[in-house]
Amino acid sequence: MPLLQIDRQLARDSYYAATAPQGPGFAPLRGTVEADVAIVGGGLAGLSAALELSERGFSVALMEAGEIGGGASGRNGGQALAGLACDMAEIERQLGLAEARRIWAMSLEAVEMIRQRSKRYGIDCEWQDGFLSVATSPRKAADLQAWQQGMAEVYGYEQRWIPKNELSNWIASPRYQAGVHDPASGHLHPLKYCRGLAQLLSEPARRPGTAPVQLFEHSPALALEQGTSAQAGLTLRSSQGQLRARFALLAGNVYLPELAPELAPQLTQRIMPVGTYIGCSAPIEAERLNALIPSRSAVCDNNFVLDYFRPTADQRLLYGGRVSYSTRTPRDLKASMATRMQATFPQLADIGMDYAWGGFVDISMNRAPDFGRLGTAQNIYYLQGFSGHGLALTGLAGQLVAEAIADDASRFDCFAALRHRPFPGGTLMRMPALVLGMAYYRLKDLL
Repeated sequence: MPLLQIDRQLARDSYYAATAPQGPGFAPLRGTVEADVAIVGGGLAGLSAALELSERGFSVALMEAGEIGGGASGRNGGQALAGLACDMAEIERQLGLAEARRIWAMSLEAVEMIRQRSKRYGIDCEWQDGFLSVATSPRKAADLQAWQQGMAEVYGYEQRWIPKNELSNWIASPRYQAGVHDPASGHLHPLKYCRGLAQLLSEPARRPGTAPVQLFEHSPALALEQGTSAQAGLTLRSSQGQLRARFALLAGNVYLPELAPELAPQLTQRIMPVGTYIGCSAPIEAERLNALIPSRSAVCDNNFVLDYFRPTADQRLLYGGRVSYSTRTPRDLKASMATRMQATFPQLADIGMDYAWGGFVDISMNRAPDFGRLGTAQNIYYLQGFSGHGLALTGLAGQLVAEAIADDASRFDCFAALRHRPFPGGTLMRMPALVLGMAYYRLKDLL
């Protein structure tokens, strides 16, 4: 079954879709449209780039294959965290400590960007401060403490170490051995945030003095024709129209290879689709839910194949923890997510899942984000490889593209300097190879 079809089936029982106000809705692209910048992808990276470019005086037209926020940006775990999916040691190894510190500082800026945009534009996305990283074994606890100490010593990032004898004050679960509390990270309702940004972009009166932004839904980019220079421009074609611009941003991530395999084929081998799955419980009495996680922080363990969860504003527990590296959806998703939740919190044995959904994210080989430029004129930007850690970073990535198009590419080029290798195995064998590799890491987590 095609990836996009599986993805849409998985999204039908999304808690976020059931609880977010309906989006404004946008017509498909028809005829010929012209703009300074064309954006492919209506997730957080594309929306953020559109906002930042508009504020810098660039007219923007955005093409979304489905609905705004319909991909990973609108149905993820809702955890907006500092850092990257890969360990900072990977960044240090490639770029050196000074650039690694710069990237870490930008990741903190990415989290703060969500707070500030929500306040500035009145986007009700249910923001909640706080993040707990927890360890499931003594060995994992030692790893977690070493990481916490290293971040303080090398990056000046202070977090609270929580030993096992204090952990019950932070989380009421027998599963964990120790934890670290990060007050700067947090969590939110991602679809409300996505749709809030789209609503903002569709209302010029809320952004006085900015250039126009046009949003088109149900408009997959099927082909790209490049000019010989940025001045000559480029053309993106959909089934019903075309978009002409001086610059383009490809922010379709895991969906680009399926929808338009010839659009940027050189990017395809550097990312892989991974299925992620989440459940959201029935309502829980406020006192009972608060007793589970008194700080109401988001929580994630430090396993390679991890579990993550958080309380919601309407007193539920949202729990993620299953992944698929073969694109096959796990059976009986609601029951299996309830089992995982109850293994962490046995006191919720009487609470089931009201919702269970999933979707695909793009991972890179080294789990570092993959940003860069394409084309003869180097006027085609791309953002991919957020590797399941993109809720905050996508927003910053859109800003970095806007800065680069506006002639300050220093921060974008810091990320673009990261090197990426294709997944081994070619088209036929890379997915089976990844499945075997992930089985090895699951075994390591268990042992």
